[in-house]
Amino acid sequence: MDARGWFEILFTIGVTAALAWPLGAYLARVWKGESTWLDPVLRPVEGVLYATFGVDAKKDQNWLAYAFSMLAFSIASFIVLYLILRFQNLLPFNPQGFAGTTPDLAFNTAISFVTNTNWQSYVPEASLSTFSQMAGLTSHNFLSAAAGIAMAAAVARAFALNRGEGLGNFWVDLTRISLYVLLPLSIVVALFYVAMGEPQTLTGSVIAHTVEGAKQTITLYPTASQEAIKQLGTNGGGIFNANSAHPFENPNAWTNFVEIVSMNLIGYACVVAFGRIALARKDARALVAVMALFVLGASAVIYWTETQPAPAMHAVHAATAVNMEGKEVRFGAPSTAVWAAATTGASDGGVNGMHDSFMPLGGGMAMFMIQLGEILPGGVGSGLYGMVVMALIAVFVAGLMVGRTPEYLGKKIEAREVKFAMLAVLILPLSILGFAAAAAVLPVALKGLENAGPHGLSEILYAYSSATGNNGSAFAGLSANVPYWNATLGIAMLLGRFGYVVPVLAMAGSIAAKPKLEPSAGTLPTHGPLFVCLLIGVILIMGGLQFFPAQALGPIVEHFQVLQAIGGR
Repeated sequence: MDARGWFEILFTIGVTAALAWPLGAYLARVWKGESTWLDPVLRPVEGVLYATFGVDAKKDQNWLAYAFSMLAFSIASFIVLYLILRFQNLLPFNPQGFAGTTPDLAFNTAISFVTNTNWQSYVPEASLSTFSQMAGLTSHNFLSAAAGIAMAAAVARAFALNRGEGLGNFWVDLTRISLYVLLPLSIVVALFYVAMGEPQTLTGSVIAHTVEGAKQTITLYPTASQEAIKQLGTNGGGIFNANSAHPFENPNAWTNFVEIVSMNLIGYACVVAFGRIALARKDARALVAVMALFVLGASAVIYWTETQPAPAMHAVHAATAVNMEGKEVRFGAPSTAVWAAATTGASDGGVNGMHDSFMPLGGGMAMFMIQLGEILPGGVGSGLYGMVVMALIAVFVAGLMVGRTPEYLGKKIEAREVKFAMLAVLILPLSILGFAAAAAVLPVALKGLENAGPHGLSEILYAYSSATGNNGSAFAGLSANVPYWNATLGIAMLLGRFGYVVPVLAMAGSIAAKPKLEPSAGTLPTHGPLFVCLLIGVILIMGGLQFFPAQALGPIVEHFQVLQAIGGR
């Protein structure tokens, strides 16, 4: 560890949070349907889309109608993507001549991209055609991200309403977020990536001649455009199997920096927009502070663990102070650490190093960030409403401890809201620990493990944590492209997305119907250091109590095995 590494980590987090403020202000205008500087170009397009699909842009929906629209859209998206993957051999832009995927892989992949998880049980450059990548995966990178941001907008409106009912219109939110936010940002970032050397072509491959004179086939895709929305939408699914460790997806230090900023930018911006909509800017700053502190803390832990010598280096008496296994020498330990913290805290899933090759506590920290709920800053939209759930639990706990009225942003928090919040929160341990326990004893599941003992358990835990948290990254030692893993991980993704958000929307509907109250002497301030510390404690206790025993059997015991191996040399 050195000062340059710490500066890189702090600078990356600071720039991301700073850029979120102007973007959040713009996003709030989009949520409210106000005019933007893109209106002359996009308003006519928006109007045509509403007319084509029969959307009444002035009609509000209550929480039930909003949730039904979101579910109907997701089901239709799943069916279309499933068919594209199954029959890609019959569709255009397939220069490699790839066959259609198997039913279980198509099921897993379609759910993965519809739920904004982007888990990949396949080798992308050896499995999917250009058409599948563009029309199937890239389009859902936009749409699933827009759906998540739309649900965050609905939650924000609930706190702004005074005895209201309508949370907005899902179809309008989906359209405006796609047109006014994701599309222009992606165009700008994609052009930057092209300038930095990322491929953007429909050519299937090129033939290169090596130094020895042999021929090498290099696979190409329209990489830059998918890379842009991959990070901006916290999708994380790469064009290539090595993800952002591949030089086509991440050619240099500039693209590496922009990708880290991109994966957290909209997550923070959603919180800023929430503060503007709910007229609670100070409270929004407190939420951003909690998110940034967790990313910084996780980065510090991973940076510390990955700048320790690996046991294998001790075994051969090599003079090294850094565990460079699984890392790109182009980026080193600091960049890998802040990337790992940002991607697992953001439900992004893109990687520039292999988490399976981290030291045990480094990989465990990445896993723990997912298990805390993917709210730090979480996926686009989902991080905001997940953090609001934690804030409601925090004020409820504070009310029980000190006798203050449980209120948040002028809304009384009563039994109904807390029940919905707890129903959402309990989805994570139910899915992660339930599926992991079954996989740890079933022979059909254990066949996919390449490692035994604590590290093998870590691979199982990470897989179901990643799927349920809609993250998508993986410990690479697990071979998951078999029917059992494809099916169970697909179900875990569904639970993590829809089992979480439906109770949240129900909670938002209940909050919207409540009167907006002025703060009183009994109201707990939710914008100062005290609340920040309380919220951090609630998040840690929820994650620690639920997942610490499982972590103790995986990465923590493996850490002590490493210490024993080093001490015995």
